[in-house]
This record gives sequence, structure tokens and C-alpha cells, in this order.
Amino acid sequence: MKGVFVTRRDALKTALAGAVAAQAPIATAANPPTQRRVTFGVGIEGQRQADLGDGYYRNPIVSGDHPDPTILKDGDDYYMTFSSFLSYPGAVIWHSKDLVNWTPICAALTKPIGDVWAMDLVKHGGRYYLYIPAQSEVASGLYVIYADDIHGPWSEPIDLNLRGCIDPGHAVGEDGHRYLFVNGIRRVRLADDGLSTAGPLEHAHTPWRYPDDWVVEMFAPEGPKVLRRGDWFYLISAVGGTSGPPTSHMVTVARSKSIHGPWENCPDNPVVRTWIADEPWWSRGHASLVEGPAGDWWMVYHGYENGFRTLGRQALLEPIEWTRDGWFRAKGGTLSTPLRKPAGGLSSPSGLALSDDFSGSRLGLQWSFFAPGADEMRRVRLEDNSLVLQGKGATPADCSPLTCQVGDRSYEASVVLETSGDVHGGLILFYGPQAFVGAGFGNGQMRTYHRDQEAVWMRQPFDSRIVHIKLTNRENVVSIQYSRDGRQWIRHPWQMEVSGFHHNVFGGFLSLKIGLFAAGRGEVRLRDFTYRGLEMS
Repeated sequence: MKGVFVTRRDALKTALAGAVAAQAPIATAANPPTQRRVTFGVGIEGQRQADLGDGYYRNPIVSGDHPDPTILKDGDDYYMTFSSFLSYPGAVIWHSKDLVNWTPICAALTKPIGDVWAMDLVKHGGRYYLYIPAQSEVASGLYVIYADDIHGPWSEPIDLNLRGCIDPGHAVGEDGHRYLFVNGIRRVRLADDGLSTAGPLEHAHTPWRYPDDWVVEMFAPEGPKVLRRGDWFYLISAVGGTSGPPTSHMVTVARSKSIHGPWENCPDNPVVRTWIADEPWWSRGHASLVEGPAGDWWMVYHGYENGFRTLGRQALLEPIEWTRDGWFRAKGGTLSTPLRKPAGGLSSPSGLALSDDFSGSRLGLQWSFFAPGADEMRRVRLEDNSLVLQGKGATPADCSPLTCQVGDRSYEASVVLETSGDVHGGLILFYGPQAFVGAGFGNGQMRTYHRDQEAVWMRQPFDSRIVHIKLTNRENVVSIQYSRDGRQWIRHPWQMEVSGFHHNVFGGFLSLKIGLFAAGRGEVRLRDFTYRGLEMS
């Protein structure tokens, strides 16, 4: 039978190669042959939007770095959250009524507990739970927070004392007990309240193995999610590695009549994979299944956009269909063209305005500190339609910049800043301490940053404490302008190319974000942050 599987995969690979060469996906009922123009929808501030307004949508459903999606259907509502890594507030929860249009509603995690990876959002017994893997310099393990209202307040994190575990997937067995499945594919029983363990961590399933000649990053069985449908439990997981070569990550499935196994692997594994590097989405994997508003079924997972790893792993939606023999298959092809929206969904808001006049009483959901300390919020205050940041550290690398996630290939951001004291602040694109670009002003000087340090040879005098800064990123080519009055602009002499600012180069599974920073001793007052997406098609 192994030869049959290889034949099926080879046939699919050949079909995909031909489809990509012809710039058309494989035709399916959900993805018919069409001559429709391929465009992105345009939403708030010119940001790209999934809903095309004509009954179709185009991936991603949530653009920018929104990896490891965990999705919850709660009546007519859908909720989803993503890995938030070292950004706090984190674990931002998004809401939808139709699986295509999403908007954030709250940040569930405010207390830093480390580097937060793939979570699992569930509802059990009328209460919401978020199971959170976190890695710190001290240890790695799983935590849980809970709330009686999805909007919060959410509890303080509770340590489940499960070291070396990531990617939790909650399940309720036929025996009524609660379980967490984790990487490797292992399993542990939970107490009835879901807030502690009630048994040992044990092996649950030996994952399906791909042929040895496939070009992948590593085996890395991870991301187990369990769905019960009819008489079957379905275990959806990933192998192949999250990044590395474009053809690495993939979605696999196994099933069992019991939560305790034995599990049988699907004869058509992998059910989703990037087969060739010409496809629009790379490293597709880490999937969850969800029932649509009209009773049809969908799969949510992540992928890197071809040529734009800087945007991180973005959230993708693909229709599936159940087969007569009780398995399911994906129907979206390579996701290269628009797909018909889920039927029966209600219209709902989409996206989030990133621009901010700082007139509110609290920071908006678009903002998060990178690697903050426990008392980071003491550094910031909102007053007189401005955001005041106290200086910290010496450079953008160690000052916990305030960052903003973007999802456009091209965009423009600007801000007005005023410095006081022995401090400098500015506007940057920030991947992490080892990779950032931008400009800072203060102490009578303009500083230029590239990679992980200041380009000292480019330091120039600048005699104003008030400066307008504008940063433009056009498909990974960054340019900067600055002005004393917002009318007469000076173009920075250095244009910087940032296409290599991503995980395969610097690690961390992060993305390139807009950042506001204040380094040194003193304060930086920021006003009128504006954002505009430049990508229209």
C-alpha cells in the first residue's frame, strides 16, 4: 500500500506543478476554473482584507504574523487566537461571525510568562480556557488561564508543571475525562476543572512519516488538535518542521473510535502540504477543523507568503469535504485564487485601525511591548493626545520597543515625537534585538539603525527636539523621511532592504513589526501615529 500512497502524492504533485505553471489552481467545487481577476480586498486604512465583497474571499483571513491559529466555535460566534511570542499584552482574541471577517476583542494575557507559542482556546462547562505553552530562560512548560466571559477578565496564569511540552490540544474522551495532547504526540489527563493534571504524561500516537527523500526541515511531530465527529475522534497534527524549506510543514490526520486509541493514519496523508516552491503559500501546517455557519466544514492553519517571510506566518482558511469512508480532504488547491465564502455567516467587522491619536485612556489592541519587564506599563502614560514613553536601555535592542503588527506587503507609517532629557527615540521596523532598521532622534543628533546596531558613521546633527518621521516599506525596501515641521521633508540617504529579516535567518519565529522606541534616560512624547497600506492589488 505504501506504493499506492506515493503514486497518489506524485500524481498530486504533478497536477499542482502544472496548475502553478498555468497560474491556475486545481479545479474543485469550491475553487472552479475561472478568469476572475486576482485582487486583494482593501479594508481599514488601505490594509488588505480577505472579504472581496462579491461572495468570495482571498487568503489570508488574518494577514501578518498570526501563526498557530486555535479556533473556537461558540454558538453563532467564532473566536481565534495565535502565538504571541514575547509580545505583551499577548494572546489577543479575535472574533468573527463568518470565518472570513475578523476583529480583535481583547488581550487575554497581560502578565509576562515567557515566549508564548501555539495555544489552545476551548470552552468547557460554560467556562473559557486558554492553554498556553511558554518558554523562559528558566524553564518551559504549559500554563492555563480561564474566564467566564470571553472578553475577560482572564485569570492569572496557572502552571500545569508540564515541562518540555508545547502545542497543547484539549479533548474530552468518551469516558468524560479531559485530556491535553502535546508535541510528540503525547497525552496527559487533566483534572475535571481543567486547572491541573490528573495523571502522567504518556505516549499517545506514532505520527505518520513522510518519505525520506522529501525536502523538509525536520520530522518534528507537533500541533495536535482533536475533534470528535460522529463515532470518530480525529487527531490533526503537523510534521516536517515549521519553517526551513518552503515544502517543510504539512497537515496530517489520524482517527480512532476511542480517545485512548489505537489511531489509524489517513491513507491520503498529508491532507495539506506545499508541494513546490512556486506556490503562493509556503510551509502550510498547524491546522484545526471547524464547522461553518451553514454546517459545512473548514480548516484553519498558517503559512508563509511566497517572498514575504518578513510578514511571518499568516492565518489561512480552506474548505474541506468529508468522504464516504469517514476521512476528509482539502478543496482549496494551492489557495492561489479566491474561494467562495462560507455560507450562512453574518456580516461582521473586519480588521483594526492601526493609526492612533493617543486620545484614549489605554493603549489600543494594536500595541504590544517586546520582551517587557514585569513593570513595563509604568513606563507609559497617555496624556494630552500623546503617548509618553520613559527611556529604557541604550538602543532599540534592549529598550522593549512598543510594536505594532502589520499585514501589508507595502505600507507607510509616520509619527511626531518630542524628546526631553538624555534620551533618544524614533520609528523602526523591528524583528528582534538582532534585526531592526530605522532612525532615532535626541540629544541634538539623528541616529541610523540597521541590523542589530547603530551605523555610527551615519550619525548626523539634528538641532530640534521635535521631529516628524515617516517610514515607507515597499515590498521589503525601506526608506525614511524626516522633518522639523511636517511640511518640508528630508529624505534619509540610506534605503535598506529587509527581505532577509525572518526566522530562517535570525530564528525566533517572529515577524517584522513597526516599532516606537525610547532609549536612555528621559522621555519621548509621541503624537499622531498614522498608518496606510500601499498595496492595492
